[in-house]
Amino acid sequence: MVGVIKLKEDEVKFLRDFVKKGRKSARELTRARILLLVNQQKGDTEIAEILEVGRNTVWRTKKRYREEGLQSALTEKPRPGQPKKYTERHEAEIIAQACTKSPDGRKRWSLTLLTEEMRKREGFETINRESIRLILKKAKQSRG
Repeated sequence: MVGVIKLKEDEVKFLRDFVKKGRKSARELTRARILLLVNQQKGDTEIAEILEVGRNTVWRTKKRYREEGLQSALTEKPRPGQPKKYTERHEAEIIAQACTKSPDGRKRWSLTLLTEEMRKREGFETINRESIRLILKKAKQSRG
């Protein structure tokens, strides 16, 4: 059979300890169990059924073990996420606006008012209420 994986003795011991001890993410534990079952010569479909995961999960874990080794097969690669939309200068501008005197007839700035005010400025045309809320929340927690 092409691609048969036979783990080394120390790898099997490591994986058994990995599954039994410590706090790990569910995904890491699943990958460790996949490798242990692969080592027992179980098929991809059988492993997928036992662990209630997709066959692709089994296939990807085996592939990463073959190509990059045990640690890489267990851990997740960082995900890039969406890039930041607003710079620190933008954030400072929003915070500064929130600290100014509120519009006439208003006791304080509401998120909606602040959003409307910021949209009038260059670079903030598409800003939304939630973005402003998160920036202000982050600023409030900052002790620095």
